[in-house]
Amino acid sequence: MGSFVREFWQFLRVRKKFWLLPIMIMLIVFGGLLVLVQGTAVAPFVYTIF
Repeated sequence: MGSFVREFWQFLRVRKKFWLLPIMIMLIVFGGLLVLVQGTAVAPFVYTIF
């Protein structure tokens, strides 16, 4: 996993595509939120966000 992050960071630096960083961070946050909330009592509150 660390090599992927390192390679992605190098890609961003070389290609000057820093606008991809916030998109990737939000995808990771929402993905982690959905994984953590799956099957818990908090799930109805998360679905109201979307």
